[in-house]
Amino acid sequence: MKYILAIDLGTSGPKVALVSTQGEVIAYEFEAIPTILLANGGAEQRPDDWWHAIKIATARLLDRRLIALENLVAISCTAQWSGTVAVDRGARPLMNAIVWMDARGAPYIDRIVGGPIALQGYDVLKLLTWVRLTAGVPTRSGKDPIAHLLYLKHEVPDIYRSAHKFLEPKDYLNARLTGRLAASYDSITMHWVTDTRRTDRVDYDRRLLEMARIDRDQLPDLCRAIDVLGPIKPEVADELGLPQKTPVIAGTPDVFSAAIGSGAVHDGEVHLYLGTSSWLSCHVSFKKSDLLHNMASVPSAIPGHYLLLNEQECAGNCLNYLRDNLIYPDDELSTGGRPTDAYQRFDAIVEQTAAGSGQVIFLPWLYGERTPIDDPLVRGGFFNQSLRTTRAQLVRAVFEGVAYNSRWLLKYVEQFIGQRVRAINVVGGGAKSEVWCQIHADVLNRTMRQVNDPLLASVRGAAFLAAVALGYLSFDDIPQRIQIARTYEPNPDNRRLYDELFAEFVNLYQRNKPIYARLNRVR
Repeated sequence: MKYILAIDLGTSGPKVALVSTQGEVIAYEFEAIPTILLANGGAEQRPDDWWHAIKIATARLLDRRLIALENLVAISCTAQWSGTVAVDRGARPLMNAIVWMDARGAPYIDRIVGGPIALQGYDVLKLLTWVRLTAGVPTRSGKDPIAHLLYLKHEVPDIYRSAHKFLEPKDYLNARLTGRLAASYDSITMHWVTDTRRTDRVDYDRRLLEMARIDRDQLPDLCRAIDVLGPIKPEVADELGLPQKTPVIAGTPDVFSAAIGSGAVHDGEVHLYLGTSSWLSCHVSFKKSDLLHNMASVPSAIPGHYLLLNEQECAGNCLNYLRDNLIYPDDELSTGGRPTDAYQRFDAIVEQTAAGSGQVIFLPWLYGERTPIDDPLVRGGFFNQSLRTTRAQLVRAVFEGVAYNSRWLLKYVEQFIGQRVRAINVVGGGAKSEVWCQIHADVLNRTMRQVNDPLLASVRGAAFLAAVALGYLSFDDIPQRIQIARTYEPNPDNRRLYDELFAEFVNLYQRNKPIYARLNRVR
């Protein structure tokens, strides 16, 4: 049996796994990393922390001696998407990485997208050009990599001028592994400067670069996700304890690898990712845009196909907030610290709490929102609390609020693909919760299929991609190699209740949008 070393650099830290070329995860290790949140909307991580964590996790994994290293045939990376690492010619970082939550570039996006004849803040002619060539448009939230570059250009000009290339996190890892500075057709998408009308020859477009006001020379050359970038550098192989000349696959960001690892690889097969953030996505055969709900189909890691792109900013992050700020705050650490089984405790509480949480509605927009609304100023919270509201109801309301947001998005996903979704494969760390899967089935009124080891969907997808690249599998083989742990059917007893609460969930946003704008405007 042959194996792939799959590296998944998530927001909370990297998972490093040994995966067979048939998709069986033999073992994995995880190492946590910090995120630096700044008062001005900044969100950064240190690339050296990424690399240090990958080294530690890789060493622990290899020390278990689960395989003979001569059977390791490839390295494949996936990573958090929509980030920016400014590097010099030696691929050394010049500053902290700007990650996907960073919104500091929003004012500069408004400068490049605006114009005399505007629609929702976009110059009509520019909007038509972006949509025609890319299917999308830079989001005014300022969280796309193009916004990161413009922020650096205007506010950290020394770094901008001295940067040799700006790389996505996945592409930075590949550069560190191989010395080759390249991006895949999919990872470069959210710079919004590539012509994606043909998935077999994605390239930078002069008009888009001019509108974006960024320099082509500072962007990496492009390749397919299934291309082999080259062998690992000898000194890096020694540093990580890996065989010399191990091939490194170009790979794909986490959105795309999770889609593959979910087993939903055929057009129209939908998966829900429940991680720090969340998305509801599927592969399609066409390029299309839904600007009103901030969705578009972009080149997939699967050649010849597109992936429906959307993202909800906070899913598992809402549970993290609940744990760290409300249930187990810092002032309780002296009494024993946060329990290591906090999420299991939440599950147990939710299972014993009636659906609807006593009509308390949780709004999960703790860091703004991207889809189905693009609104960086919206904020979350609990609505309709009373003196009778219990802690258990607040906990369950968080689980339900995230599901309401997914239901809101599902409506527009089905409109986008032109068909009703019957079943959804669910992956990500949140999918380990059986009660959360059932809540999603009830709220969305759809069958939820819990993929086995859902936390490992991205590393499994990265390994599948490498297996296809090296000829061990085809993409059509993948669904048969995915195991479904359990299937959840909607509970009809909860239908009327959840329909009513969901309607009020949407109503709360629509009624309060002006208030959010006033309270959270940049001062």
